[in-house]
Amino acid sequence: MKIFLGYRQTGLAPACALTIGNFDGVHRGHQAMLGLLRAEAAQRGLPSCAVTFEPHPRDYFAKVLGKPELAPARVGTLRDKLAQLRVCGLDQVVILPFNHALASLSPQAFIDEVLLGGLGARYVLVGDDFRFGAQRAGDYELLDRIGQAQGFEVARMNSYEVHGVRVSSTEVRAALAAGDMAGAERLLGRPYTISGHVVHGRKLGRSLAESAPGLGDGFRTLNLRFDHWKPAASGIFAVLVHGLTDQPLPGVANLGIRPSLDPNDVNGGRVLLETHCLDWPPHLGGDGGYGKIIRVELLHKLHDELKYDSLDALTQGIAQDCLDARAFFAAQRSGNDVAPAQTQRQTTRDRI
Repeated sequence: MKIFLGYRQTGLAPACALTIGNFDGVHRGHQAMLGLLRAEAAQRGLPSCAVTFEPHPRDYFAKVLGKPELAPARVGTLRDKLAQLRVCGLDQVVILPFNHALASLSPQAFIDEVLLGGLGARYVLVGDDFRFGAQRAGDYELLDRIGQAQGFEVARMNSYEVHGVRVSSTEVRAALAAGDMAGAERLLGRPYTISGHVVHGRKLGRSLAESAPGLGDGFRTLNLRFDHWKPAASGIFAVLVHGLTDQPLPGVANLGIRPSLDPNDVNGGRVLLETHCLDWPPHLGGDGGYGKIIRVELLHKLHDELKYDSLDALTQGIAQDCLDARAFFAAQRSGNDVAPAQTQRQTTRDRI
């Protein structure tokens, strides 16, 4: 799969079959549409192309209006979106930087400049709620009418439903916000995952071993940056870590915003996924995770983020999280669906 930033790039196919969307999460509805696109592209002898945006258009307008509450929570990072689009077997993906110039294009100008002039669209597949152009003035009927006049095909795919629920990024966000990881998995068609390079943190976790006897070298964490300020999920999770060894490693992870209590904290204020492997592979040594690309599956939410009043309380809280995560995995191995109950408190946790 080839990836292009913008539509004025060398190497773009001169003609293609395409679809347009934000593809946040690349859920089962997206997957069905992309599967149909590939089939239609193959029938026409055209490469398949997904056109997406970064930032999300609603992020852009929330910033312009000074109303951050209008920005949607983000299901996945750009890295994970591209990885899932690759799994869907597309020939190329075009990322359109969503800015004032793009937002100002009329529907006709978007078709002429981007779809036809830039991408050589010969077949365009959209969803039943598709809108485009300045002020969202364009819809499927307008696109179809212009397509007939200007010589490209237009098709529309109806909503994709699972158990009577329309699959959408909004539904995925709602499931993740509620800590319903099984529900999110049904909508996504796979466990909810976050991937990225392991980055350095404060290494506070290594110093906590003295406060938690029996936990070896403390609470070493693998830190991944979630490159959006508003993740759809947050809290403490039982997880599986892929990419360190041949087999996935069970762990416990905290996803949220790190409080800037320490001015020297290299990740202060960023959203981090901090994962502690319950059994650290000895052959990796103390720094064996840094720089690696790992993938973390968030399987079960233990509880919301918590605020601890002291280092000792933090240590004991993390120790309990580890015990609860071990109990979850033990229940899975035994085929028991009973898992540690979630707490309903939600505050800011002082994390490793």
